[in-house]
Amino acid sequence: MDKSKIKKVVLAYSGGLDTSIIIPWLKENYNNCEVVCVSGNVGQAGELDGLEEKAKKTGASKLYIEDLTNEFLTECAFPCMQAGAAYEGYLLGTAFARPFIAKRVAKIAIAEKADAIVHGCTGKGNDQVRFELGIKAFAPNIPIIAPWREWSIKSREEEIDYAEAHGVPLKISRETNYSKDKNIWHLSHEGLDLEDPSSEPQYNKPGFLEMCVSPEQAPDKPTYVTVSFEKGVPVAVDGRKLDAQGVVAALNKVGGENGIGLFDVVENRLVGMKSRGLYENPGGSILYHAHAVLETICLDKETQHYKALVAQKLAELVYNAQWYSPLTSSILAFVKSTQQTVTGEVKLKLYKGNIINAGVTSPYSLYDPEIATFDEDDVYDQADATGFINLYGLPLKVWAKMKSKNGLD
Repeated sequence: MDKSKIKKVVLAYSGGLDTSIIIPWLKENYNNCEVVCVSGNVGQAGELDGLEEKAKKTGASKLYIEDLTNEFLTECAFPCMQAGAAYEGYLLGTAFARPFIAKRVAKIAIAEKADAIVHGCTGKGNDQVRFELGIKAFAPNIPIIAPWREWSIKSREEEIDYAEAHGVPLKISRETNYSKDKNIWHLSHEGLDLEDPSSEPQYNKPGFLEMCVSPEQAPDKPTYVTVSFEKGVPVAVDGRKLDAQGVVAALNKVGGENGIGLFDVVENRLVGMKSRGLYENPGGSILYHAHAVLETICLDKETQHYKALVAQKLAELVYNAQWYSPLTSSILAFVKSTQQTVTGEVKLKLYKGNIINAGVTSPYSLYDPEIATFDEDDVYDQADATGFINLYGLPLKVWAKMKSKNGLD
């Protein structure tokens, strides 16, 4: 890249440690170029407070704050929940939001006639791939600058040193310097003591958890919650109609209060390494559980089982930065077609980190108590099972007779 031609850049800006120091670094290393910042509001709440002032104070010419919360929930998080897509148990909170931020950054870069797009992802993580593939999907001809792959800074400690030397205000200290990503769907924690898989996360340390309490600190009595779905989409909590953000916010609150959604995992990153992370995902965990329960009575066996195979593939595609791929679109179309009768209510009992089934109803239920009963019935002739078993077991019977005839074990 010819740095002399870089006059204006658009930076995907969160206001965190990485992107905060990138602004002065760009000024120093790219000919004092104009830096336009773009922040995606994906429901990270207070993290956006004072962001415009901070961005301009550190050298940005302007800041766009784009509300993407409803878009990433309705177009990504909810469809993936309908699929049951989870990557090694992780409910994909960061991976859900990145494609939509990247898309908006690319669109603004085009409108601003930027010479390059910049992101603050490290060269070790998944997000660099998610951002760059998202950008390529909408602005394939705009160069991308990734400072972590260029500068001499090697650690978050050195980033803090750089920030202090350049007067960049930070909300973190060296002692609380976890790498975090927050949106309405989840909060992730990485780094510091979590880099040792043998160490237990400091669940009960004040200020560590933000969306949840630890199971020990949860109430000593259970809380019941009912989630209503229409065609696989959550539309109400405890009978109260809510939009997408309202549903997730309500379930985050009740789930967080009961210690729901804590997930500690060593996962396999796209770039090849294993990485340990702790996730807080109270509302999403409840939604995934409730939706799966509802499908047990609304989907036929073959669809339900095949969806489980598709879910794993979709999770890998989302995690591995392939949100805008043709295969992802095709899988989502299949999933949507399976949701036409996934309507009903699921009642759950939340207790000290546990989600316990407490009842499910649907007008489209395939569960027929007259057939399933252990009592006497007039619709299921148990004698029919004899012929079924004989035919179903015929291949095994033939196999066994062949082995006996030939003296095989």
